[in-house]
Amino acid sequence: MSTFTENFVRTRAKRETLVETASAKLNRSAKSAPSTQKYDIFLSHSIKDAELVLGVKLILEDAGRTVYVDWLEDRQMDRSHVTPATAEKIRERMRSCRSLIYLHSENATQSKWMPWELGFSDGLHGAVAILPVTKSEQNDFQGQEYIGIYPWVDNTYSYIKSVDLRIHNTATIFKDWSSWVSSPRSIKMV
Repeated sequence: MSTFTENFVRTRAKRETLVETASAKLNRSAKSAPSTQKYDIFLSHSIKDAELVLGVKLILEDAGRTVYVDWLEDRQMDRSHVTPATAEKIRERMRSCRSLIYLHSENATQSKWMPWELGFSDGLHGAVAILPVTKSEQNDFQGQEYIGIYPWVDNTYSYIKSVDLRIHNTATIFKDWSSWVSSPRSIKMV
């Protein structure tokens, strides 16, 4: 099982953006979503990773999933003045998502919001996974200690898999895992 590399994710983002920067593309294409909009995935990420966010969002959308990115869908929120109302809006959006994917990058460790989002979603519906994006391919991804209790999305042989280390390195095809999120049932292990 291997991680997504920064190069792989950035290449996917660049295929979409061509001339525009990732931030410009994301901001240009973003439409304000109604507060009742439902999503498959809440993408927890560091704001410093705009290009990685675009690449991962596109990869997940390529897999047929809808993805919520807070600064795209709720652009009216003032990131320079965060209040309890901001946290409540994020919590409301996490409730409207069936799962959370935690985009683990070098910048993730500096985020104050990501651990909170992970814990809230874990307690809310338990459907969370880590998607590590690393400088080079790794077969033995190790994040912060608490990251190790969650399954992680893998990029082996162009398949997206969720590896649950709690079940002795079994893997579930990502499409099956994310479908299971919306209607829990027995899923085929590969």
